Amino acid sequence: MDLFALIAAFGGGVIGAYMGALPAFIMTGIFALVGGVLTAAGVGGDIAVGVLAFGSFVGPHISFAGGVAAAGYAGKKGKLSSGTDILSSLNGLGEPDVIIVGGIFGVLGYIISYGIGLLPVIGNAGPATTDLPGITVVILAIVTRLVFGKTGLTGKYTGSGNREWFSTGKGFAYNVVLGAGIGIVVSGLAMSLYNSGNTAAFGIFPIICFGFAAISLIFTQTGFATPATHHIFLPSALAASAGIQAWGEAGVLLGILFGILGSLMGDLVGKSLNSHCDTHIDPPATTIFILTIIINAIASVIVPA
Repeated sequence: MDLFALIAAFGGGVIGAYMGALPAFIMTGIFALVGGVLTAAGVGGDIAVGVLAFGSFVGPHISFAGGVAAAGYAGKKGKLSSGTDILSSLNGLGEPDVIIVGGIFGVLGYIISYGIGLLPVIGNAGPATTDLPGITVVILAIVTRLVFGKTGLTGKYTGSGNREWFSTGKGFAYNVVLGAGIGIVVSGLAMSLYNSGNTAAFGIFPIICFGFAAISLIFTQTGFATPATHHIFLPSALAASAGIQAWGEAGVLLGILFGILGSLMGDLVGKSLNSHCDTHIDPPATTIFILTIIINAIASVIVPA
């Protein structure tokens, strides 16, 4: 464990609190995309990806998780209209305790991510390695809900009729088309990169996809109906990479499949954990960490050593 990175994580959590969780995550996307493109071009992007995008600066497990916790705390204390508000800059509240909570959760994010990375199966060297920022974001969001919220993990439904836990009909069809469309473009481009022989670009391509999707949330932040899609782009790119290495052109089908699964699972998690509630549990992060476990478990079997 890097002591200085651990200390820095407090500041990363403060960033997520004063900027707001979603704006901080958009910054994650910028660094991920820039670093990924630099790596693909062969000029180095390790600092942008490893230190900035996924480190103590604006790593999702630190800054986004800190922002979510700070919003939940502010909502509980009546300083914010809703603890689910991950768009607002909490700097506007002018409350030092709010950003301190963000910093504390930033430190917790660093510790939890580090600890999970040491686990034998889903840790950094395990056959079913998970997405460490994603699983950490979810763990801390659950802690936030239990500590600062009153609605329980699945929320408290107060409407009339049956609660919708999963989109059906046209909503289901839309999610399938959305996931398939993203899966097709991601998998097709992954195949092109593989055929080009540019191993650096092929290896970093999932991070580029993640960065693109994260940056697109700037449109969500500014009031447009743009959906979160990083839980579709990233699993699709990871699955396509594994499938192509194992089966060649037929491997693009695996990428398309996981694009659809990412879209459908994100919908399920959103309606079951992030509806009728008073804090935010992130559907994309939940989807990413679960599907990454599955994809890496498959890859450990099908991809040649």
